[in-house]
Amino acid sequence: MKIVFVASECVPFSKTGGLADVVGALPKVLAARGHEVSVVLPRYRKTPAGPVLLRNLSIPVGEEVHFPDIQDGRAQEGVRYFFVDYPPYFDREGLYVDGGADYPDNAQRFALFARAALELMKRAGVPELIHCHDWQSALVPVLLKSQHAKDPALGRVPVVFTVHNLGYQGLFPRETMAALGLPSSLFTMEALEFYGQINFLKGGLVFADFVTTVSRKYAQEIQTEEYGHGLDGVIRRRAATVTGIVNGVDYSEWSPETDKFLAANYSVDKLDGKRACKKDLLEQFRLPAADLKKPVVGIVSRFATQKGFDLIAEVADELMENDVKVVALGTGEPEFESLFRELAERFPKKFAVRIAYDNALAHKIEGGSDIFLMPSRYEPCGLNQIYSLKYGTVPVVRATGGLDDTIEPFDPRAGRGTGFKFAEYAGEALLDCLEQALHVYERNPEAWRRLMENGMRKDFSWNTSAADYERLYQRVVKGAPPR
Repeated sequence: MKIVFVASECVPFSKTGGLADVVGALPKVLAARGHEVSVVLPRYRKTPAGPVLLRNLSIPVGEEVHFPDIQDGRAQEGVRYFFVDYPPYFDREGLYVDGGADYPDNAQRFALFARAALELMKRAGVPELIHCHDWQSALVPVLLKSQHAKDPALGRVPVVFTVHNLGYQGLFPRETMAALGLPSSLFTMEALEFYGQINFLKGGLVFADFVTTVSRKYAQEIQTEEYGHGLDGVIRRRAATVTGIVNGVDYSEWSPETDKFLAANYSVDKLDGKRACKKDLLEQFRLPAADLKKPVVGIVSRFATQKGFDLIAEVADELMENDVKVVALGTGEPEFESLFRELAERFPKKFAVRIAYDNALAHKIEGGSDIFLMPSRYEPCGLNQIYSLKYGTVPVVRATGGLDDTIEPFDPRAGRGTGFKFAEYAGEALLDCLEQALHVYERNPEAWRRLMENGMRKDFSWNTSAADYERLYQRVVKGAPPR
């Protein structure tokens, strides 16, 4: 099958979050399974330049015509990459924001990107299916079902649209419709209108042939008022064409057996190296490493409200009464950066934080921690809890979205399960769940080892998820599912 991915970021070229990991991994696995896969991306400042494949496309955005190039990123691991190169829009320090604020012309930037992606497909080969990701590519299905509806080349190509996080929607003022050259007929409740604004993500949800999210539980949650971010009604109306497919992980990068960042490698059958990783981790954070039997809790995250760190604020004092060390890595909202700095100052022998993005240190936290904490308010999929399983680092998570799908509660009597979960979004529930984990760690070493081994033997590689996408693609190409 000939498939084109359209996305705003992709490792190793550009990244702000998990979207880039998915777009970096899934196409390669699909290519290895025999599909012809291409990926269309913006060329940002830090994206290496490639040869120009198409020069000076004429792309209208409102009353203006812009002239981007298409650069050839060539093939890597069977996947061909194309870059929309337009320096006035994409040669910037950040992908979407500057100094914490969205670029004011984001609507125009990604409207040009969507139109250029469609023009590229007409010239480089029309695919059997287009797979779009998040609001930045959501105008692709909108344009296909409106201005390109009678296009003999593209008008009948189906689109799968994946929502990686419903909280990011691409909201813009009503007058942006004219600035983008979109017909006023699209400014309705049945199309792009959203409480007096236009909503790119809503356009993707409405006009795509099929909608996916990145876990089964999240596909259910976003149809509720609590998690729907105002779009739950739209998604419920499309329930027959909404499904969840859990993200896979790349074990060539995230495995304690081969991880180049660890002080020592280890495996489920030979765990000795984890002790050296724990000692190294504590030294990295300048915490006492004399007694390696004491549990270490790791956190690697964006420091954001979504991630549940307000719950830690509620019970910080009670948490630190436990004989435990906590290491945290990330950047984000000033409120939570300040919270973690304050805890590090108050409990210098128990709590340490690094306000940074540090890939090597993230690997060391996965390898050296005993417990990994993810108390998210909502979590579409989550990857760190899956990495943690492979590293024998037991997840303590809130039962939401992909966290609920991927972590099985531990039953010490039966020896089954892979972690600990709590349901109520409350600090006391988090504390109780974490203390249950600490109790097993401290009182029952045999059960804890079994728990580690259970997680390390789980397989969340991309092959399983890719097979699910294959079945979905085949269903969509044979005929768009009923709405």
